[in-house]
Amino acid sequence: MKIATYNVNGVNGRLPVLLRWLDETAPDIVCLQELKAPEEKFPEQALQAAGYSAIWHGQKSWNGVAILARNYEISEVCRELPGDPEDLHSRYIEAVINGIVVGCLYLPNGNPAPGPKFDYKLRWFERLTLHAGALLASGKPTVLTGDYNVMPAELDVYKPERWVDDALFRPEVRAAFKTLAAQGWTDAIRTLYPDEKIYTFWDYFRNAYERDAGLRIDHFLLSPNLSSRLVSAGVDRHVRGWEKTSDHAPVWIELVS
Repeated sequence: MKIATYNVNGVNGRLPVLLRWLDETAPDIVCLQELKAPEEKFPEQALQAAGYSAIWHGQKSWNGVAILARNYEISEVCRELPGDPEDLHSRYIEAVINGIVVGCLYLPNGNPAPGPKFDYKLRWFERLTLHAGALLASGKPTVLTGDYNVMPAELDVYKPERWVDDALFRPEVRAAFKTLAAQGWTDAIRTLYPDEKIYTFWDYFRNAYERDAGLRIDHFLLSPNLSSRLVSAGVDRHVRGWEKTSDHAPVWIELVS
């Protein structure tokens, strides 16, 4: 089974890119972030024509998450992260697919830091950690994937000295990710490639992609009973070089039965 995550940065504007990538790679499950589309504008029919069923939680102009599946039934669990009923951001959706709990997340950016947006990011991280702990306690095979908006280590960022005050790299955020992972989650990419420079995001400015001035902010965290099934993982870096593409590249893992 191949599971992928992709921050599309506007699902309708990038739809030709998304469909091209799906046709080229045919993942079984796909988690999308930053749809930037309200519920009624999600391109369900185009994705169905490509062979994918979908559930989604949209939001006009901002945020938005979705889970796609090919040849599998999607059983939705929830479409918001527990812990704050007043949080209206569409940043989390969860489903069960082929016996696996799939949590698709778009963690807040948090800039400028310090400030209210950074405080919101840390609170969201706390809620995610609480929910993740409950998922682990359930004993169900689980993957938590998406755009975490955090570089866990210096290896995950081009010129880390330039990012020390950024909300994606501040000590508080990296500590929050470490606390989450320490519950028992496996960082799939780092487990298979512990010392390799791997990026998933390249800014549109200053020729970042061409210079390989990137960040690793899209992650797969696997529960222990799923990490034992991990056989491969990677980044479809070339997709970032396509015309009218997202500033993220798709990331994927493969699991054995």
